[in-house]
Amino acid sequence: MTPHHKPHVENQGSRRIGMGFVEFVVTIAIMTASIAMAIDSMLPALPAIGHSLGVANANDAQLVIGVFFLGFGVSQIIFGSLSDTFGRRNILLGGLAVYVLAMFGAAATGSFEMLLVMRFIQGLGGAAVRITTMAIVRDCFGGREMARVMSYVMIVFMIVPIVAPSVGQLIITYANWHWIFILLGLVGGILFVWASLRLKESLPKEERIPLSVGSVVDGFKTVLTNKITCGYMIGLTMFTAVISAYVISVQQVFGEVYGLGDWLPIAFAATAGGIAVANFANGFFVRKFGMRRISHVAMIVFTIVSAIGYVKALGGRPDFAFAYALFTILLMMFAVIATNFTAISLEPMGNLAGTATAITGFVSTTFGAILGGTVGQLFNGTVQPLFGGFAVFGAISIAATLWAEGGKLFTHPGDSPQLDPGAGHF
Repeated sequence: MTPHHKPHVENQGSRRIGMGFVEFVVTIAIMTASIAMAIDSMLPALPAIGHSLGVANANDAQLVIGVFFLGFGVSQIIFGSLSDTFGRRNILLGGLAVYVLAMFGAAATGSFEMLLVMRFIQGLGGAAVRITTMAIVRDCFGGREMARVMSYVMIVFMIVPIVAPSVGQLIITYANWHWIFILLGLVGGILFVWASLRLKESLPKEERIPLSVGSVVDGFKTVLTNKITCGYMIGLTMFTAVISAYVISVQQVFGEVYGLGDWLPIAFAATAGGIAVANFANGFFVRKFGMRRISHVAMIVFTIVSAIGYVKALGGRPDFAFAYALFTILLMMFAVIATNFTAISLEPMGNLAGTATAITGFVSTTFGAILGGTVGQLFNGTVQPLFGGFAVFGAISIAATLWAEGGKLFTHPGDSPQLDPGAGHF
């Protein structure tokens, strides 16, 4: 791979996929954003879905979100190895096809149990899309350039949570919740056609790894014995738990605790807007300050702010403005942490990017969904479980990062712009 500090690297990286840099970033972003749409457009519809399908316990409606996260998490470990063997493009197209069919299946269902099955299958398809798009970025870029590309991808990615709840609200205002799934299926179908026509394969045949039990075990061993990849994977798990807990709980927190009603999509959109701003800033500053300095500061700020929110909540319900400001800051910190932790965890992996993305994705999403879902199920009409969970997740992340970095924060020799992280060993 061309060393990432050369000026023309972005042209060479995107040329590998047969696109200009901007088209590449937008295409990858929209692919991954389709997954966010499948989660966030559901938020205003959860009470309607629960009522329509006879769900007795209001907390159980959270499963429409939680089961998607679970399917999304558990299947990533399969798609990583498959994409390292068969290339990224075929797995991506297959995942999109499964995603689309499951959307139309969900639109046709009349039972809550079958809806959850379809949501789980949608998660499987979404996982294939997520794994392959991240591996494509790693095929084309490394180190700080990868972090920069991912930041720009995340800007487009985060436009979706800004508009998705409003789209969901609009649909259930004028039609029933089934139409949310129909719309998502149509969008997925368009993406399938676009990918078929425009996306070339990013992993040449000579760089692929033959699919065998031995090669898979070796790949897993390489990933799981690397302290950097493992430590940051634990951190990613904690911050996947953070976003899972937030998304699963937000409808009840804003709707029941603070009584926002139809204002929920707007309130959610503004916090998502903060994430987009944070990612844009990260893309701008990451080459100057490095991934570690930025993400480690964000991690510490996140933990302190969460603890402040929890202490405040113990004394009674915090004012909406205060709680909302804290949530906005926390989500901005989350954005910076998740983007940079992902890039750092993949730095040492080279052409094992697919397997590495799969393992980190499998662990972080599966266990993050379980932990986040647990916090969601603890919802008791207050914001205490959310802030308390956030503080615990932040503290564990700090401990895992200290372990990965040998007791040091803010710097690491592999973060130097003179080194090519994609090449090496730590």
